[in-house]
Amino acid sequence: MNILLKTTVSIGVLCLTAGAAFADCGIEGTGSVRILSNDFEALRLINTTAQECAADGITVTANATAEHKNLQVPALSINPAEYSVAVVANNSIVPLMNDDLIRPLDDLVAEYGADLQPNQLIKIDGKTMAIAFMGNAQHLFYRKDILDQAGIAEPKSYEDILAAAEKIKADGLMEYPLAASDKPGWDLAAEFVNTYLGTGGEFFAPGSAELAIDNENGMKTLETMRALTQYMDPDYLTFDANGIQAEYKAGNVAMMVQWGSLAGDMLDGEGAAEGVVENTVLAAAPVINGGTTPAVALWWDGFTIAKNISDEDAAASFQAMVHGINPEMVAANPTVATWLVKGYEPGPNAVGVIATANAGARAYPMQPYMGLLHTALSAELAEYMAGSEDAAQALADVKAAYDTAAKEGGYL
Repeated sequence: MNILLKTTVSIGVLCLTAGAAFADCGIEGTGSVRILSNDFEALRLINTTAQECAADGITVTANATAEHKNLQVPALSINPAEYSVAVVANNSIVPLMNDDLIRPLDDLVAEYGADLQPNQLIKIDGKTMAIAFMGNAQHLFYRKDILDQAGIAEPKSYEDILAAAEKIKADGLMEYPLAASDKPGWDLAAEFVNTYLGTGGEFFAPGSAELAIDNENGMKTLETMRALTQYMDPDYLTFDANGIQAEYKAGNVAMMVQWGSLAGDMLDGEGAAEGVVENTVLAAAPVINGGTTPAVALWWDGFTIAKNISDEDAAASFQAMVHGINPEMVAANPTVATWLVKGYEPGPNAVGVIATANAGARAYPMQPYMGLLHTALSAELAEYMAGSEDAAQALADVKAAYDTAAKEGGYL
C-alpha cells in the first residue's frame, strides 16, 4: 500500500518471530516507558503486555484514552515529553510528523529489531517512523436472522441497506434497524470521509490543498448519511462506535458499519442478547451510488517513539513495545484484531476487514492538511445531520472552516 504524505509512505506486513530475548523483555539499564494510546481492546492488550517489561530500573505506564489525538501533540511537544510512546494510525501520525515530535527508528530497529523484517516498517522520506502491528477498517455487521425474516439478501451497497431497513421496519421486525457512529466530532467526520471515499472522489484538487468536496460526490455523501438516520434511534447523534456496539449487542439493530477491531468483542458475545452473536455476519463494507469501491477507509495502527526523550527511555520504550506485539501474545489473542504479525491466522473476526481490503477500499488520506479537513467536518456537520441545515450549506460551512485553518497553517 502506498500512501501520500508530502513524500512516499510505505507499509508492508508486520512480521515478528518469537525470540528468547523477549522472555523477560531483555531490557538492560534504566528507562521510563510511558505509553499514550487510543482505548480499545487490542491496544489495552498491547499496553498490558508491554507492562510485563517493568523491572528494576525500568518503569512502564500506559494511558489508553479516546482523547489521545487531542493529547498527543501538546504532550510530546514539551521537553522531556510526557509520553515516550505514541500509538498512532494513518491519520494521527501526521501532526506528529508535521511538528517533528517523533524520532526515526532505524537505529533502534538495527539494535533491537533483529526479529523485525524490513517490509514491516512505516517509512517516510526513507526513514522508519513507525512499526505497524494491526490493520483495521469499518465494515458491515448484520443480523442474518432478521434479514432472512424480511426476505432480504446480504446488502452490498448503501442503497441495499436503505431498502432492507425500510422492509425490516415495515414488517415490524425492528423499529430502528440501523445504527452508525454519528456522534459530532471525530466519529461523524469519519462517517463522511468513509462514505466520500466510496464515491471515488478526491478530497483535494490535484497537487494542492484546495478543498474539492463541494460537488455531486459531496452532496451524495451527505444525502446518504442523513437518509440512513430515518431508520436509527432518534438519539443517533449521541452514538459513537462503542455506543452502536452496545445497541447492536442488545438486539436493537440489524445492520451497522462498525470497526473490524470490535468484531472480536462482538463474537465473544459478552453482554449480548440471546440470538445476536450466532446470527451476526461480518461482510465487506458497502459501496455507494453504483460504485465498486467500499465506502470506508483502510487503516493501520502502529507505534512511534517520541523525539523529546532520552536515548535510554527511547531504547527501553522500543523494546517494551516490540514485546507488546510479540507473536505469543497474538497467538493467544487471535480474535482481538486483524494482526499484522507473522504466524497470525485470520479467524472469523477478521473476515470483514479482509473482504473490505480485497474489494479495493482506499487508505485514509495522509496529506498533511487532511487533519484540518477532518476537524472542519467534525465541527460543521452536526446541524445538517440534525435536519436543521441543508447539504449545500453544510458543505459551504465545511469549506469556510477548512479554508481558514488551511490559510493559518500556510497550506493555502
